Amino acid sequence: MKFKLYNASGDNSQEKEILDFPLFEDEKGINALRQVILAHQANARQGNASTKTRAEVRGTGRKAFRQKGTGMARRGDRRSPICRKGGVAFGPKPRDYRQKINRKTRTLALRRALFEQASKGAIDLIEEWVIPEPRTRLVSKILENIAPAGKVLMLDEGFANEALLACRNIGRLSVTRSSDVNPVDLLFHDRIIISEKGMMQIINRAMESHQS
Repeated sequence: MKFKLYNASGDNSQEKEILDFPLFEDEKGINALRQVILAHQANARQGNASTKTRAEVRGTGRKAFRQKGTGMARRGDRRSPICRKGGVAFGPKPRDYRQKINRKTRTLALRRALFEQASKGAIDLIEEWVIPEPRTRLVSKILENIAPAGKVLMLDEGFANEALLACRNIGRLSVTRSSDVNPVDLLFHDRIIISEKGMMQIINRAMESHQS
């Protein structure tokens, strides 16, 4: 698959073909991608919502009034769920929402996410990220040349401290190492700018279980 390859300043580009880039001719990997996204969202849940049952709320256990003759609904003590400040019936309790995804499913989802974004033309290459000073304007200039609008994901093998400081004030920009990127990161950004070394590292990750 062919991509635009920009120089370090982002003001000049040429086409470069990546031979090992994952390709799909059918819907293979769609279900794996959906499963990984749902698991990622589930794993982000805290699961600490908690309510008290009628056995846990404070209050007397004495029956509020006699069973018959009052003209009101029959109920027990004041801790009943039908009473104000009573217990909660079938309320939430702390639980673990985490889902486990096996390695082959994760890498298949990563390949599919790369293919989906590349098919939309959302992936661009850059020779290398060279940010000599921690200045936001240096990164902003590169983004204006390559991706002037939308949420942008910047990927590389690693980033110098100057680059991280220069990127932190740009709200639409996310910075991630290519060894840590996941399908959710790829899909939830409008444009993805990857260094050549970063692209090779991602492809090696994505094709690891495919070749084994």
